[in-house]
Amino acid sequence: MKYIKYFTQFLLTIIFFILFKILGLKFSSRLSGKIFEIIGPFFRSKKIIISNIKKAIPNIEPQNLKEIIKLMWNNYGRIFAEYIFIKDFRLDKENSKISVEGQEILEEIKKSNKQVVFISGHLSNFELMAMYLEKTGIKLSAIYRPLNNVFLNKIIENIRKKYICENQIKKGIAGLKQLVKFKNQNYSTALMIDQRVSEGILSKFFNQKALTTTIPSQLVKKFHIPIVPIYIERVKDINFKITIYKPIYFSKDDSHQYITDELNKILEKMILKKPGQWIWSHNRWK
Repeated sequence: MKYIKYFTQFLLTIIFFILFKILGLKFSSRLSGKIFEIIGPFFRSKKIIISNIKKAIPNIEPQNLKEIIKLMWNNYGRIFAEYIFIKDFRLDKENSKISVEGQEILEEIKKSNKQVVFISGHLSNFELMAMYLEKTGIKLSAIYRPLNNVFLNKIIENIRKKYICENQIKKGIAGLKQLVKFKNQNYSTALMIDQRVSEGILSKFFNQKALTTTIPSQLVKKFHIPIVPIYIERVKDINFKITIYKPIYFSKDDSHQYITDELNKILEKMILKKPGQWIWSHNRWK
């Protein structure tokens, strides 16, 4: 039964991707956003979404809560449509849909030929982080979590490897071995730190404990390299801004708990800048 459901989702996705290709990037992104505003609430628990938002913004007004949920579904839909156009997010100045603040930080990383750990969360179109870093000349490997849908996962993995970041590392034990291999070849790493994990440590996230990945802290302590936070925001429609923050140098004597707690604080600030662009539907505090 599960595979019938997955295959149905796969066929619908193919149909939509073909339709989007005909309609073009800008219209498809807008259309898909509106579709998800309507159908999204039928597929995810509204109760969990509201509970999650109230953990982050306890005294939120009902109207603002409703607006954040609407914007979240809209962003979800836009990301879905934008996958098929990811190669069209060009980096040349005349046609680029991406503006960047902090480019000089990336230039210094390339110049010094030193590896770092880039971190962010599932904000706006989060796939643009690894794509931009690799396209601007950073030696990069990117950690990802495979989709549950095995049919769709093959499509998304192909898009990621072909257009986003060639060196994709699947989460898990085998992935960690691959990650160390890339580290030994002086590759930087990009990952999202906001997903719920089965292994990790309990770290305060919006004043409540949540299982959080320790991959960044492990890399810091093993390779003595800095963390570079990256904030991605949708400015308007299909236009984005990427903000690259200065490297954070933790001490090798800092604990996994301390490093992870500090990174969660950074993530909280990113989310609260534009809360409608973060994915609140995951049961992050389960």
